[in-house]
Formats: sequence, structure tokens, C-alpha cells
Amino acid sequence: MRKSNISRAKSAPKTVNEYLEGVPAPARGALKKLRATIRAVVPPGASETIGYKIPAIRYKGLLVWFAAFSDHVSLFPTASVIQAFKSDLKGYKTSKGTARFPVDKPLPVALVRNLIEARVAQVESSN
Repeated sequence: MRKSNISRAKSAPKTVNEYLEGVPAPARGALKKLRATIRAVVPPGASETIGYKIPAIRYKGLLVWFAAFSDHVSLFPTASVIQAFKSDLKGYKTSKGTARFPVDKPLPVALVRNLIEARVAQVESSN
């Protein structure tokens, strides 16, 4: 059974900060760490937005999405990035384009950085 997105509010958030306000602890802390890690890697021209009612980063189009759930935070860097890092992601639940990181364990910052760097490289090479 799929865990539902825990920040579902009466209306869809318009900013990433609004989204974060709707996320209870400990998922909020994990999501803030994920957000900070992503922001530390993306190029200066990147911006935050909401896409599909969850936070996203725009850089030459939509780059990645990220979200909080009751027991994990998810990063959506595209299926090709997940496939490229399949062995590095062995200890985590994944699906075609998603990596899930449990909120009760430390975020694998180096791995997240590598996923984001790979996604940025994809976008750079296609433009």
C-alpha cells in the first residue's frame, strides 16, 4: 500500500515554503535537509517551484521533484538517473524514477549530491 503525501492541505501549496509548513516532523526535517542538499548542487540559475503539487527545481526546464511522505522523503530525478545509480541505491526503495529515503535514518547526502549532479549533467548535455 502506498503511503500518501502527508502535506495534502485544503488547497495546493503555491511555494516550497508553504509545502514545508504542511509537513509534520520528522519528515519536515528530512525534507529540509534534502532541499538544502539539492540547492547546494544546482547551478545558480535554478529556481524552486511547485509541480504536481510537490516541490520541484527548475533549471532549463523541470530538473527534479522532491516530496515528504509519512515515513520517507522522495527524490524524483528521472528514471535514467535512478537506473545509472542502481547499485548505489541498493539499500533504498526505488521505483522507475524515484528514490525513497527513510525519515528515521540520516539522509545520504553524498548520494543525493551525486544524483543531482548527474541530472544537471543530463540537462546541460541536452541543451
